[in-house]
Amino acid sequence: MEHRVLGRTGRQVGVVGLGAWQLGADWGQVSEDDAVATLSAAVDEGVTFIDTADVYGDGRSEQIVGRFAKGRPELTVATKMGRRVEQLPDNYVLANFRAWNERSRQNLGVDTIDLVQLHCPPTAVYSADAVFDALDTLVAEKKLAAYGVSVETCEEALTAIARPGVASVQIILNAFRLKPLERVLPAAREAGVGIIARVPLASGLLSGRYDERTTFAPDDHRTYNRHGEAFDVGETFSGVDFATGLEAVRRLAPLVPEGATMAQFALRWILDQPGVSVVIPGARNPGQAKANASAAALEPLPASTTQAVQDVYDELIRPQVHDRW
Repeated sequence: MEHRVLGRTGRQVGVVGLGAWQLGADWGQVSEDDAVATLSAAVDEGVTFIDTADVYGDGRSEQIVGRFAKGRPELTVATKMGRRVEQLPDNYVLANFRAWNERSRQNLGVDTIDLVQLHCPPTAVYSADAVFDALDTLVAEKKLAAYGVSVETCEEALTAIARPGVASVQIILNAFRLKPLERVLPAAREAGVGIIARVPLASGLLSGRYDERTTFAPDDHRTYNRHGEAFDVGETFSGVDFATGLEAVRRLAPLVPEGATMAQFALRWILDQPGVSVVIPGARNPGQAKANASAAALEPLPASTTQAVQDVYDELIRPQVHDRW
C-alpha cells in the first residue's frame, strides 16, 4: 500500500486506514471477536492507521483497538476527546484534557498516544489560545506525541490549520462533500498539516449497497440521527437526504472502473485529491476491511471521471450541503 506522511506528526501511514467507530457503537452490534477479526484483516491488507475516540462505545472501541495494537509498533493509533461533557468552550481546559487523556491512555494501554484530536468541539474553541497551550503542555509531558482536530466545517479547519502545533485535521470529505477541496486542502498542503478524510462513504451511501427499501437497526445512527436528533446531521449520510443520495449513487455507478466496487471507486476518488494523507473508512467485518484497503491499488481516476463527480455534486448535492459545512 502507498504510504504518505501524516502532516506534522512526521509519521508514515498507509493511505487507507480504518475508522473504528463501528467497533464501538452507533452502527448496530459488533462482537469483540468480529471487531478483532476486522482489525486483523485491515492490517493484513496494509492498513497502518487506526482512528478511534473515547466516546465510541464509552471507551469500548479504544479498549479493543488498544489490545489489538499492543506489540505492533508499525501501527499509528489516533483517538479523539471532548465529547464526554456538555459542549461548552469553558469545558475545554487543561484539567479536563488531563482527565480525558488519562482515561484514553488506560483504555489504549499506552503511556503516550500517537495522535489525540479534539472531537468536533464548539467553534469558539479553535480560536482559544489557552486550548492549544494546554495541548502543548500534554505534548511536553509526553502524554501525547501530537495533536490535531476533527472538525465539522471548513472554516473551523482553516482556523485550526493556522495553529503551528496542529498536526492534522480530520474532516468529512467524499464525493458528496466537495467543499474542502476549495480552500482547506490547499491550505493544509501549504502548512504541512495532514488531512484525515472521514465519513468517506457517506455512512455507506457511497457503497452502492442501499436502495429505498433499506432499513437500519434502531441503535444505528442512520436510523436515529437522520435529522440531527443526536449530533450534527452532517455526520449521517454527510447531511444528504437519503433519497437524493441514492439517486446520486445511481448516476455515479457508470463511472466505477471495471472490477472495482462503488465503495472502492469512492475511496480512490478521495485518494486522488492533492493533500489527503489518509482516508478512514469504517468496517464491520473482515470482508469490508479488505475491500476498503484494496482501493489503494486502483489506478488514479481520469480527469473525465473527476469532472463527472463534480457534475453530479453540483446538480444534486451542492444545494443541500455546500453552504452548511
